[in-house]
Amino acid sequence: MENKITQQEINNIVWKACDTFRGVIDPGQYKDYILTMLFIKYVSDVHKDKFTNYLEKYNGDKKRAERAMRHERFVVPEHCTFDYLYERRNETNIGELINIALNDLEDANREKLGGEDGSGIFRNIDFNSSNLGDAKDKKTRLKNLLNDFSDKKLDLRPSHLAGNDIIGDAYEFLIAHFASDAGKKAGEFYTPGEVSTLIAKLTKSAPGARICDPTCGSGSLLIKAAREVGSDNFSLYGQEANGSTWALAVMNMFLHGFDNATVRWGDTIRNPKLIEGDTLMKFDTVVANPPFSLDKWGADDATADPYNRFWRGVPPTSKGDWAFITHMVETTYEGKGKVGVVVPHGVLFRGASEGKIRQKMIEENLLEAVIGLPTNLFFGTGIPAAILIFNRGKGSNKNVLFIDVSQRFDAGKNQNKLRNTDIMQIVDTYRRFSSGELEAGVVEERFAFVATFNEVKENEFNLNIPRYVETFVEEEAIDIQAVQQEIDVLEEELAAVQQEMKKYLEELSLIA
Repeated sequence: MENKITQQEINNIVWKACDTFRGVIDPGQYKDYILTMLFIKYVSDVHKDKFTNYLEKYNGDKKRAERAMRHERFVVPEHCTFDYLYERRNETNIGELINIALNDLEDANREKLGGEDGSGIFRNIDFNSSNLGDAKDKKTRLKNLLNDFSDKKLDLRPSHLAGNDIIGDAYEFLIAHFASDAGKKAGEFYTPGEVSTLIAKLTKSAPGARICDPTCGSGSLLIKAAREVGSDNFSLYGQEANGSTWALAVMNMFLHGFDNATVRWGDTIRNPKLIEGDTLMKFDTVVANPPFSLDKWGADDATADPYNRFWRGVPPTSKGDWAFITHMVETTYEGKGKVGVVVPHGVLFRGASEGKIRQKMIEENLLEAVIGLPTNLFFGTGIPAAILIFNRGKGSNKNVLFIDVSQRFDAGKNQNKLRNTDIMQIVDTYRRFSSGELEAGVVEERFAFVATFNEVKENEFNLNIPRYVETFVEEEAIDIQAVQQEIDVLEEELAAVQQEMKKYLEELSLIA
């Protein structure tokens, strides 16, 4: 039986391909070349596999097979295939040939690979760019890239894969590693996997759910939320302001098999694209890791917002956190919608307009949980963050759950990581709370506390976690008598050693 490619094998091959660009181009740039080439290879291999199957089905009738291929996921013209490009890897204009292939692949699949304005997902990627070096260096690098992806082990035909999620997971593997290398810029396109897993589990959607991420980055959090459903019965929606990152998200959806996902390019606050008629689309679940305290987020336009999202108040111009939270809450179904959002701690206690918005949402009984995370979890910032859970179906339970895991993590060289055991404890505690099992008061010392509405009100709607969860760790009581006894013993030992040293020095006539 023919060996099938494993997750580890494909990860190793595609990561090795990055050597072509390391030390020459910033990871924030070369990630687009690697991820785009992986997409081309995948689409080409799937197309080849399907065409072979149709040829067998129609007894070698090429025309019938070609007609059947028009109804497949992607139309792939011959000159757009990976094999065509690989055969021309020694051409001096190979960069231009790849650009033509990308452009024509978009044109052949405009509904899937194009934006609403007609632009395609490859519009920001240029394989003929001077960023790749002069003509000679560029040709060499692109030849090496094509050689790496031509590895015989990298056969991405579905019949040769050891699992259905291998390609999508390889894409996620690359994005995660690029995020680690890209430093501060990584926060624009990637949410750490452990944080995504936690949010997805806390907001777990039922079959049939509409799930949205209005600041979706490369789509990783949205995909985690989809996988928590437990079936294929869901609809995915996303929006991303950065054009290059939007392209990553679109490719990510296809590589995970979520062909029907709708991901739009545009500014969620100024220009929301997920619209039905003249109103905002509504969702069962909305998850996001928005930009922290975004400056110039669109406050000037908010007072005249055509969708009346900011009726509770307009956040300050220099801090857009509550603008994103407001948008998320306003796009969930009344009576059942749920929101999971990552925020900086300032969101929990800042006053003025932010304090008023926070108070109104608490008074509306929308806030369900506040979870404090460790520092240095996120790429691009070392500041601690929190997860807020809003639930439009809380019912009569007006309590709020506070959880503190700020000291629970695995320390890494560059980033800290949430531990799986802590993720499961957070989720279990939250589910017990949401089911009504937990009463007000301390759930577990220095971990979880259930606050009543009145307690939050008495704190002037300040959600700063130490006000609810005791974070102070008492020092062990010191036994003064035992310490003094230990000091006496050490002094006796020291005196004995000094006497011994004096004896040796006298024998050596070093002292009188």
